[in-house]
Amino acid sequence: MNDQRAEPAAGTEPLLGGWLTRTQVAAEIGVSVDTLARWGTRRIGPPCVRIGRKVLYRAEAFREWLVSRERGMLPSKGGRPGSER
Repeated sequence: MNDQRAEPAAGTEPLLGGWLTRTQVAAEIGVSVDTLARWGTRRIGPPCVRIGRKVLYRAEAFREWLVSRERGMLPSKGGRPGSER
């Protein structure tokens, strides 16, 4: 008998490949899922996409957010972070 299942094309990934759940992101940065939800309502956390009740984070956007936070934490000359004039 001939099996007619379609094989995925070389170089393709699953539809949600490259996306992380809220639980995964929370575990990565060591905060609770509730904290991420709170950050989302205040628009201070990593960018996310909401599909119904599901919240997803694009892995690359999450990395970019982390890098931007790192840059924002660098102190200015002789001052505290955020004390630029």
